[in-house]
Amino acid sequence: MPAPQGRACENDSLKIVSTGIYYALALLAAGALVAWLAGPLFAIPMVILALFCLYFFRDPEREIPSGPVAVSPADGKVIELVPEGGLQRLTIFLNVFDVHVNRSPIGGTIEKVQYQTGKFLVASKPECSADNEQNIVTVKGDGTTLIFKQIAGLIARRIVFDKKPGDRVAIGQRIGLIKFGSRCDVLFGPEWEVTVRPGQRVSGGSSVIARRLDRKA
Repeated sequence: MPAPQGRACENDSLKIVSTGIYYALALLAAGALVAWLAGPLFAIPMVILALFCLYFFRDPEREIPSGPVAVSPADGKVIELVPEGGLQRLTIFLNVFDVHVNRSPIGGTIEKVQYQTGKFLVASKPECSADNEQNIVTVKGDGTTLIFKQIAGLIARRIVFDKKPGDRVAIGQRIGLIKFGSRCDVLFGPEWEVTVRPGQRVSGGSSVIARRLDRKA
């Protein structure tokens, strides 16, 4: 139902933005202490970091497309499109300046959530898809099952996921974030035609990354 979904999205956004505010307040408090003990100039790095946290945890609204499509789960750059286990794996790399809010690529029901411990290799390396710490999410809806991964990187050591198995999500709905640099993988079955290529930049929730071959637009 549209109204409850709207309130859910609004609350999810508020939680994400408030995370940045908490970080910023902690850094400003530390900066005030440093300024008191050593002088104002020594507090400048803390102020810069506080401003960066506010910028990093920004959560802009996005126009969500309709139709038999999958949208990008994150902002970033497409760096790989390769076969993997009979599926196509699309990889999106997020640098520290990208919006790090993650969104559901399709609408449906969260069927499975699997958290996997692992390494913290640089997120642009291909082996990260299997070796790095990650959250693997399976969404089922409209006759298809899609898997996407939130993958930690060298700097990103904290994956946030706000849903659980059985929860329904809308296409483009906020479902969590990865803090401070990371990557997202999306695994597509044969019913999907991937419409983006390595080198392209995509925006979470608004960029179409694949279309259903078995559905009319």
